[in-house]
Amino acid sequence: MINSNLKANASTVLEVLSDEQCQEILSAAMQVLEQTGVVYHYQEALEIMEDAGCYVDGNRVRIPTKLVEKALRTVPSRVTLYNSRSKQPALRLEGNNAYFGTGSDTPFFIDPYTQERKKASKETVAMATKVIDALANLDFVMSLGIVQDVPQPIYDRHQFQAQILNSSKPIVTTATDVDGYADIIEMCEAVAGGEDELRQKPFMTLYAEPISPLQHDNDAATKLVLAGQKSLPVVYTPCIMAGGTVPATLAGAMATGLAESLSGLVLNQQVNEGNPFIMGGVFTIMDMETTIFSYGAPEFNLMQAALADMAHYLEIPMFGTCGCTDSKVVDEQAAIEDALSILITAQSGANLNHDVGYIEHGNASSLENLVISDDLIGMARRVVKGIEVTEETLALDVIDEVGPGGHFLAHQHTMDNFKKETWYPDLFRRTRYGEWVKNGEKTLTERANDKVIDILENYEPEPLPAEVEEKIAAIVKRAEDNL
Repeated sequence: MINSNLKANASTVLEVLSDEQCQEILSAAMQVLEQTGVVYHYQEALEIMEDAGCYVDGNRVRIPTKLVEKALRTVPSRVTLYNSRSKQPALRLEGNNAYFGTGSDTPFFIDPYTQERKKASKETVAMATKVIDALANLDFVMSLGIVQDVPQPIYDRHQFQAQILNSSKPIVTTATDVDGYADIIEMCEAVAGGEDELRQKPFMTLYAEPISPLQHDNDAATKLVLAGQKSLPVVYTPCIMAGGTVPATLAGAMATGLAESLSGLVLNQQVNEGNPFIMGGVFTIMDMETTIFSYGAPEFNLMQAALADMAHYLEIPMFGTCGCTDSKVVDEQAAIEDALSILITAQSGANLNHDVGYIEHGNASSLENLVISDDLIGMARRVVKGIEVTEETLALDVIDEVGPGGHFLAHQHTMDNFKKETWYPDLFRRTRYGEWVKNGEKTLTERANDKVIDILENYEPEPLPAEVEEKIAAIVKRAEDNL
């Protein structure tokens, strides 16, 4: 249902699940954990869970409901991420606060100069990060590519270096393994000024995934443990395919995905009670005609919004997904799928929403798609803002003053309020036909390409101090030497 949230200035909120349905799905997930259990491919995790009171049989762990309930009581309801340069709060992940950023490890990148589909590299990640930093409606950074022109066991260090040098916005990072995550933490501590400083004002959070259905591999589990030991926020995100890795029914898919999140939460909270944890997921279908993991399916948007309902019900910050498409190029299909997912996500109130800029169902990234989505996010935020009804906005005295047959164009009330009330696009055009012809008859995609090139050639992100850059470079060099 869509209802009016009067406490938030009559904002337009989308709710898919009622509280009763949320409780049913939560109960089902708890039954999965208690009856079916999950697998941990990490010995220390097995020992931690057994010590906590779980039933361990080999690497299968059955988790009592009381441990899930305890973890839900101890996990913080808010996570704050900071600007790495100013050290000021940038994102307050709680309630219906919706922030937007890119995705991470796409293997291909659409070159904005040639439109060639090429392998992502350290250079393309730096390019993408620079564009993200420049866009007003993009709130956080993910790499928008997997660095493939460096030794692959340590690509994650190079990837993080390319991001932290080119943006001050919070970073959601991936890591190849726990050693890579540890090196990235060390880089962040160099930027923050120390371990305590980073813990107090984190500007980085790790993104890790279980393996559906109901498995936590060695890398994911070790990262959850290290995040707890370091008291750093962690995003733990199942990527489920209804009909493939989870049941085809959306309720069953959601219960399975939630069980995966909660079993990661229990491990993280056992390591460090009260550790900041961000739940979420990329919940979609396996398209049975193509077998792809679909980003454009309506079921994708439906389950993402329902997952936001679950996160609000549990009072845990939510990692969402939007601004992505199954289209192979930036065309009408891309614009439609981007717009629907961004609007639905903004209305659902998921907090940390990634994958903006993805095309080709996550196989490639496009900076043109990114800047178009930047406008779409602005539009969606205006819709969610809703309509304020006050004595000032009703304007009865102004209506009476102007009277029948008059106009409001030159009235001071209009001058005082039109910018507050009206959203103006950057790329979308409202010009008359003649002016559009005079300006080159450019399409939306062409204008997006112009904006990307302008940012790449003229925008400069705020730099880090030289000595900090040197420390980061030394950590990357050490990882290379240790190969």
